[in-house]
Amino acid sequence: MSDSTHLSKIDDRLIRLIGIPGFGITIPNFTGLFGPLGPIDSMYWFGYAYFIFIAFCIWQGNRWLLFKQRENMNWFSNPIRKLTLLVAANVFYTAPLTVVLIYGWYLFSGIGPVDWSIVQLVTLANVICVIFVTHAYETVFLIKERQSDLVNFEKLERAKVESELEALKSQIDPHFMFNSLNTLAYLIENDRERALQFNESLSDVYRYILMNKQKELVTLKEEIEFANNYFVLIRIRFGLGVSFEVEELTDIENKLLAPISLQLLLENAVKHNEFSERQPLGIRLKIDGQFVQVSNNLQPKQVRNSSKVGLRNLQERYRLVVGKEVIVEQSKEEFVVRLPFLEVGSGSGEWLNS
Repeated sequence: MSDSTHLSKIDDRLIRLIGIPGFGITIPNFTGLFGPLGPIDSMYWFGYAYFIFIAFCIWQGNRWLLFKQRENMNWFSNPIRKLTLLVAANVFYTAPLTVVLIYGWYLFSGIGPVDWSIVQLVTLANVICVIFVTHAYETVFLIKERQSDLVNFEKLERAKVESELEALKSQIDPHFMFNSLNTLAYLIENDRERALQFNESLSDVYRYILMNKQKELVTLKEEIEFANNYFVLIRIRFGLGVSFEVEELTDIENKLLAPISLQLLLENAVKHNEFSERQPLGIRLKIDGQFVQVSNNLQPKQVRNSSKVGLRNLQERYRLVVGKEVIVEQSKEEFVVRLPFLEVGSGSGEWLNS
């Protein structure tokens, strides 16, 4: 954001309304500018108006100089030059103006010859006050610039996160369709009746994907229902060789996950393990602390190592959306994935409604 934008957002009317009369009244009384004049003299009251006018000219003039400087330079590009010009502009505007106008006061008020020691004192006081007020303005500017930079940084980070997330989510749809169509082709060739059933179930599953792919978070209840529907597709193809057990859960409407997470874990378990009705693959889901745990007995296929793109995709989505890491553990007997969930009301509203 440019300096001129910052300037337009600074409302200093109240401080000027207080500061200008304050300086116009205080400095003359402390420096003896009234001389022998007192409240019974009309020139005394005229003097207050005159000194407030001087304060107005000094404040507004230095304010204009400060704002013009900020339009053309800042502290970060050349701080020494900025400081030098700022002080020089304040001093060489404030000092001559003060001397001329105070000299005019002595001539007009008739209080006697010009007391140059008082003129010097008033000039010094005005310069010091101007430097103090200018410092206050600069402090306000820097604070506002810092706040603006933080807001812009957060916007850029959010835009980056959303961009990365969209790129990751765009991989879900083609990946799922590719595997599903391969399965359907296999069933059409080997079992047309089951192919028809698979096609109907696939429609229900794909409807869920279309409805929720653009969301960042869905409830655990929705995800489990979707996982059960997806498991119907797995059961149609593999029969009793695969099982999916969900532990009795509570409060699943208030736990939030990234959509299509459980489907990916079911798919990975089937993809990377050997199984049959004699040696079934058992997939289990339960809550473990602040995680949804999905595990399966390990019966790895004897194939070359997988790229694990789908699992990395899932881990990155959780890192961006939930702000926590997916935990993956593997032993000789078991493969376990723990998905961190958010609770409804824990700052998840913005993502949930995306």
